[in-house]
Amino acid sequence: MALLLNKLKFRQFAKVPVRYKHGKEHWAKLKKKKTAKDKALEHFDEFYAAVYENNWLDIRAALLKEESKYIAVVNNFSDTERIRSDLELLGAIHLKNLYDSQKDNISFFQSKRKSKIEKLQEDNNSTDVVNTSKDQLNEIKKMYSANYPNLLEALNAENTESIKEDTSAPIKLQSIEKDLNEMNLDNDRIINSSVNLSMLHEYIPATKIKGLDDWVLESDHYKFYDVSDGHKIDVEKESVLSFPGHLHAYTFEKGNNTKFPKPRKGSTGVLDYYLFDGGSILPVLALDIKLGDIVLDMCAAPGGKALTILQTLLPHALVANDISQSRVNRIKNVMNQYISDVYNTEKLLFITERDARAIDEATMFNKILVDVPCTTDRHILHSDENNIFKPSRLKERLKMPEIQSEILTNALKLVSVGGTVVYSTCSLSPIQNDGVVHVALKKAWEENGSVVVIKDMTEALLPLRYIYKFGNIGSKYGHIVIPTLKNNWGPMYFCKMVRIQ
Repeated sequence: MALLLNKLKFRQFAKVPVRYKHGKEHWAKLKKKKTAKDKALEHFDEFYAAVYENNWLDIRAALLKEESKYIAVVNNFSDTERIRSDLELLGAIHLKNLYDSQKDNISFFQSKRKSKIEKLQEDNNSTDVVNTSKDQLNEIKKMYSANYPNLLEALNAENTESIKEDTSAPIKLQSIEKDLNEMNLDNDRIINSSVNLSMLHEYIPATKIKGLDDWVLESDHYKFYDVSDGHKIDVEKESVLSFPGHLHAYTFEKGNNTKFPKPRKGSTGVLDYYLFDGGSILPVLALDIKLGDIVLDMCAAPGGKALTILQTLLPHALVANDISQSRVNRIKNVMNQYISDVYNTEKLLFITERDARAIDEATMFNKILVDVPCTTDRHILHSDENNIFKPSRLKERLKMPEIQSEILTNALKLVSVGGTVVYSTCSLSPIQNDGVVHVALKKAWEENGSVVVIKDMTEALLPLRYIYKFGNIGSKYGHIVIPTLKNNWGPMYFCKMVRIQ
């Protein structure tokens, strides 16, 4: 008994480290508290901060907000005019009307700017527009910036970092071997050797992935081939974004975060409008749906983009496909809520369950949307359920760009000559975006002889800068909407390609 009392007294005066008490705050338990969401954010902070630089803090804050901004697509199978009137009474803006008005304003100020420069040239007896002095351009800015600062900024974007370099000349694919010789390799950053991501070198920054038994240098995965000097990618500028006449999409102006009410059923028994992220409509618009098109949505779940395609009332047929029964059921659920029986009786809508890489109906489709499964950057910061950053999904995450490139390659093989393919993701990652496009373009050429032209839509998207912020990270092929606190939608990357052979 005396010995027991002595031990109790000793414990009153001597502190025992937590790890030896095995209390609630044991160091091992603290380490386990790091969730998949935490790991995703750590990865983004290391990766995206380097890619997006000064914009990253604003993007990060927007992604971490629980609520994002939506756009409402009017359901033409319900009471269209009533729905439009209701949305306009809320103060929502018709996207097409906004685009047209901003486009007219831009054209007006472009002509004003051009005439002013010509007048200054005459005054200075100059014949070279390019040599107009900075002082003269500043004079123009002062004259036209007071009432239209956003438009002026957009008009002068070619003199800033927000507009791409002139891509009218063909782009040569970079030699991977040459790049490796010029870069300093970080031996501490490694990935699993069983994962083949060999074709994405110039798009993949170094990232720390620890705890694997089989390590190799990350750079060793990318010494895959010598790019032929004769293989070039042509880029054509596109000046106008086409809005189908029956597609009615509404949103709120920049800084207005008003929520749309929950849609209700109209007189036809289907819901009035579909709500989805504002960036999601851009890949559909980029497809430029025309009357009689036969459209394939390769990875259609949950079905919002497929539904938007149907709302144009233009396709002769739409095939909405996905890989599993659960995902197909999500598409069917959306269609049952929004589409009348006409699309079933007229055989205009087909919902299929196939691996997009195995679809083989070549030349049947002239428009293909490739909205691939991706890291879903916004979603994974708010939910641990089925999070791609779970340790058990590490190999799946690393293999994702390879699968994305295989899906896009198949689309470029399937689409008919003259047809359009639009590739999209909801990721900020250059690997999953331009990197996948880069790989697929070459594979489609090598395996199928498919010759593709990239559409540079910088000018076409210019009027939408009023409500969208397009990221400038030196993209070669596509465009990306980045989230901001004033317009919290996206990310949404999309790239338009037209097969010419």
